[in-house]
Amino acid sequence: MNREEIEEIISRNHKKINSGEVADYIPELKNMDPTILGVTIASINRDSFTIGDCDQRFTIQSISKVIALIVALKDCGFDKVFSKVGMEASGDPFNSIIKLETLQPNKPFNPMINAGAIAITSLIKGQNGEASFHRIIQLLQTITGSRHIELNEAVYQSEKETGNRNRSLAYFMKSTGILEGDPEEALDLYFKICSINVTCSDLAKIGLWLSNGGQHPHSKEQIIEPEIAKIVLTIMMTSGMYNASGEFAVQVGFPAKSGVSGGIMAVVPGKMGIGVISPPIDKKGNSVIGVHVLEDISKQFQLHQFHV
Repeated sequence: MNREEIEEIISRNHKKINSGEVADYIPELKNMDPTILGVTIASINRDSFTIGDCDQRFTIQSISKVIALIVALKDCGFDKVFSKVGMEASGDPFNSIIKLETLQPNKPFNPMINAGAIAITSLIKGQNGEASFHRIIQLLQTITGSRHIELNEAVYQSEKETGNRNRSLAYFMKSTGILEGDPEEALDLYFKICSINVTCSDLAKIGLWLSNGGQHPHSKEQIIEPEIAKIVLTIMMTSGMYNASGEFAVQVGFPAKSGVSGGIMAVVPGKMGIGVISPPIDKKGNSVIGVHVLEDISKQFQLHQFHV
């Protein structure tokens, strides 16, 4: 793998720039530049490619669900976390409410849909919501070495003002005993985590850290137990790309998590982390160009986990 090969893949897929739409259901996201395109690849052997708009900041959105799951597992352990959420792909849109009411038990299918992430967020420990948020910021800064990782206040306020479907999910789960504590506190922390500024280079570094079993690739600090990394990567593989996760697993074949700002964080276990940003998304919430770039990278360099 070299820079020229990656540049050719990006150039080939840039033609699909008009194939999606910038998310508009969170008003502040409508202001994103649809022409932004950046790809960072960070590998275990310290080789790194940063191509395009890799310093462009954007909000992490649903990629934050990976971090929330990690922190909840650290705080509460496997049994507690998965008493509140399941481990199965849902097949429904990420903000769906229907199966919370129709299936027994009423817990969300997995931690990567909105209901599951809100339930997970309610388990994160801290003396108050601000302390919990600060813990997450510190974790991300430790992993990436980036000090620009911080709250995007404008996006946070936009999410908070328009997040009525998420409020419905939270209060329904409170009524069934899934959500612990005050729903508004869990929602506020959830909105804040989704509104953290990152770059695609940050996403690649987080992916690299997970690919290394939770050990920082440079400092060698074991930040989380390898078992937590294994659980999180498995959930990403089965549920990380919303209700397109099965197709992505077949076509690309390694764990990834997307966000409606157009970011994707991908992990090739034992090898590399990949961060992509391209704001136009498809109807399922995934970056159109980002998905195609990852599919081409996987095929060209034989990175599918089941490649034979």
